[in-house]
Formats: sequence, structure tokens, C-alpha cells
Amino acid sequence: MNDRSVVVGAFETLSELMDAAVAQIGEREAYVDGARRMTFAEWIAAADAVAGFLEDAGVRRGDVVALHLGPSIDYAVCYAAIARLGAITTGVNPRQGPRECAAIAERCQPSLVVTESSDVEARADGRNAGIWGEARVIPLSQIIVAESGPPRALEPRGAGTDPVAIIWTSGTTGTAKGAWFDHRNMAAAVAAAGAMTAPFDRRISAIPMVHAGYMAKLWEQLAMGVAIVLSPTPWSAESMLEVLINERISVAGGVPTQWAKLVELPGIGTADLTSLRIGLVATAPAPPELVLRVVETIGCPLVVRYAMTECPSITGTEPADEPELQYRTVGRTQAGMTIELVDEEGAPVAPDSVGRIRVAGPCVMRGYWNDASKTAEVLTEDGLLTTSDLGRFDASGHLVLAGRVDDMYIRGGYNVYPIEVEAVLSEHPEIAQAAVVGLPAEVIGEIGVAFIVMRDPHVRLGLESLRDWVGARLADYKRPDRIEYVEALPLTAMLKVDKKALQRSLA
Repeated sequence: MNDRSVVVGAFETLSELMDAAVAQIGEREAYVDGARRMTFAEWIAAADAVAGFLEDAGVRRGDVVALHLGPSIDYAVCYAAIARLGAITTGVNPRQGPRECAAIAERCQPSLVVTESSDVEARADGRNAGIWGEARVIPLSQIIVAESGPPRALEPRGAGTDPVAIIWTSGTTGTAKGAWFDHRNMAAAVAAAGAMTAPFDRRISAIPMVHAGYMAKLWEQLAMGVAIVLSPTPWSAESMLEVLINERISVAGGVPTQWAKLVELPGIGTADLTSLRIGLVATAPAPPELVLRVVETIGCPLVVRYAMTECPSITGTEPADEPELQYRTVGRTQAGMTIELVDEEGAPVAPDSVGRIRVAGPCVMRGYWNDASKTAEVLTEDGLLTTSDLGRFDASGHLVLAGRVDDMYIRGGYNVYPIEVEAVLSEHPEIAQAAVVGLPAEVIGEIGVAFIVMRDPHVRLGLESLRDWVGARLADYKRPDRIEYVEALPLTAMLKVDKKALQRSLA
């Protein structure tokens, strides 16, 4: 066990760590969701009861179980229960559309799906072949009932190299790819957490639980005794401040605009935020003046992280770093991780030059689930991950991001791949062609701008109409934020759409 851990011992699997956490820190709080609270001991007891229910439903070691759920304590209970059985958890964001869910199900072939959908209760056979294939589908209501049942005594199941979680990201083609992690990946996150995690932290973040920020950090939470406080919804600065004070939060995450709204609240200067150790910045870099204002007003330093689904821990700044450094860079490599910058041929670039980022270390995924060809494109046999990001190191060894090899953009913390949105727009009967690019935006990082060629050049469709068209087929955050009508899309010499020209036109 890592020497930063508060749970002492040597553990091969999450299940072994869970037993030790119950014995050593069982009475400490693990989750807060509004009025509902759960200690580590209560969490694992509920997980064991659900594990018995899932076992009776046919779940066995090595099976994939999909959680089509929003953030909740019940999600955490299911995740722990699946791990206790030696099975594999994959989270499916409820914001995703039917096509995306079906693509995920096709790739990972879950044996069982837990969903909040009320439609499941009307199905006597518990199946929904339209989206989930041949998986058995059960409603969350049955899990909630099972949580209060008697815990089932479970024999140790699994080894450190067994898969624990499949976490989904889209490729540049829009095809779902599932990065999978084993127990040893999870254990490595403790050392790589750096300033982000301290013993017995109380953490609040609005990151969905299907993301790597939660899914890949389960070992870290157990080993470090971290209490997770689910963010109030809908978010407001007032509700956030109330939670920060009442729950004695030590680590808080948010986008720059949320921090800006927080420091503007009346009375923020006298609020008791002495428990707040650090703030994490998501989505977009925080301007230096905001970093300074947060420190001066709240007394809390902001830190920045660089990570991705395929490797949830890569670099990070430190609380003592200067505001300008927090704004310009994403920090140094975390413990156990290494980065090299390479050119198009894979050779190291010269010092101070921009190159493609390659990452190595124990936090790197083991591969894409059931996708050997995509895995081979980005991951060597010895675990070296080639990313789509470009960067350079400054004179002090901090990583500065310089863009992406492809044209993916990040809207509100979610990756959006234009080709996926373009395909849906092109299905519209009145649209001849569509191209989507990202445009920097202060509030949510980037927005999507759709350039559209209409079949009838005299016709114009309303923005909300097109957003509804996309939203009915894909996740809502993939809907374009702005429409530009053009007579034709610019082409390169290779007769491909010239997206750089489109971005220049926006500038």
C-alpha cells in the first residue's frame, strides 16, 4: 500500500481494500447526497447486499455491468457491489442519446444494465433489445430495495490484473471507445494524486460519476478515506457556498465562471471556509486575476490538472505556484508518470519545441475494451500512450498545452467530436452539408459552431430547431451553439473540408 494511504496493509484487489477500510475507518463518512449520508461501513454493507442481488440475477466474475445512472450514492453502491463480485463496471451517461448507448452496449456486451428509466418497470422480461442488446435490464428501484437487505458473505474474487472499470470516450470518428483499468491501475492513482488528495479530504465536484474523475479514483477514495459530497443541482453560487461551509469541504472543483460567481457573493469574505484546502479548475484555464482573487477572498489556492479518460493522472500544478503559472501551464508530471514530446515520426522534438504528447506510467489504461485495432493505434505493448494533444515544456519543466492533433473541442468539460455532430446534421432533410468547429468561450471553454449548406439556399432553419434535432439523437452538450449559413464549404487541395479556414473566418 502507498505510504500516503490512511488504510494500512497490502492489497491485491479493491475488494480486499474495502474490507480493510471497513475495519480501519468504517465509521468515517464516505458519501453525502443532500440529506442522505453513508459511512464507509454502511457503503460496503449496502454494496454486499446489492452484490447478493446481482449474483442472484446472474452476474459472475468477469461480466460487464452497465450503470445508466446519474450521480448518486446508489451509483457508488452499485460500483462497489460489482467490484466485490469480481465483475466489471461501465458507466453510461444518461445525457447520451439512444445511438450512443447502443454503440456502447454493442462494444462491451453487458450482461446486465441498471437504469433509472421508468420504462423498464413495464417490461416483464427486463430486456430492452432496442438499446442494450441482449442484456438484462433492471430499474434502479430494485437496487434501492436490495441495499437494505442482508449483506452477503463473499469469498475473495479476482486478481490485481483483472479489469475493474470501462470508461467511455469518443474517438475522432465519433465511435465509442472504452478505456479499461485493472486494480493495479487504480492503486497507482494514490501516488499520482499529488496535492489533489490528502488524508480524509472532503471533496465536492460536479463531475458525473461515469467520468474517469470518479470511476478511476475508487481505490484512492478508499485508501485515503475521502468523503465525496455530491454537488447540489441545479448549481448556484449560494447553494455551493452553503455546502462548502456546512460540509467542511476541503477540495472543491469548478469551472472558472463558477469560481468568479462564488467570490462575488455578498459576505464571502467573512464566510467560514477555513476547511477549504484547494480549488480545482476545470474546463478552461483560470485567468491570473481570478486565481489571485480566490486566494485573497477565500484563502484557497487554485490548481490545474491535465488528464484524460485514457490516463486520469498526468500532470498538475501546485498550490504554491504563481497565478501566471496556473494560467499558462498544466504543471509538472505526477508521481510515477513520465511525458515525452515527439514529432510525426515518433522521434523526440528539440527542447522548447511543440510535440505530440506521449505518456507512460501505471495510471495509463490497459487498452480499449474489445478494440485491438484502436488500442494498437495509441498504446504500445509496454504501455506508452500516444495522445492527440500537442504541448511543450517551459524552462522550469512545466507542460504548456498547444492544441490538439484533431479538431475535437471541449464544451463544459465534455469532449465533442465534430464528425459525430456533422453526421447527425447531415441527416436533416433540408441540409446538404455541415461542418462543425470549436470556438473558444470564456464561460464553458469552447462552443460548437456549425457551418451549414442548405439544399435550398433561400431557406434558413432556427438555431433551436437544429439544436433539438441534434439533441434528440446525441447528448445535449453536443448540440451546436451557433449556426453560420454558407453557400459552400471551403476545401483543401485534397478536397477535404478546410476547417482551419472555417476557424479563421470566425476569428
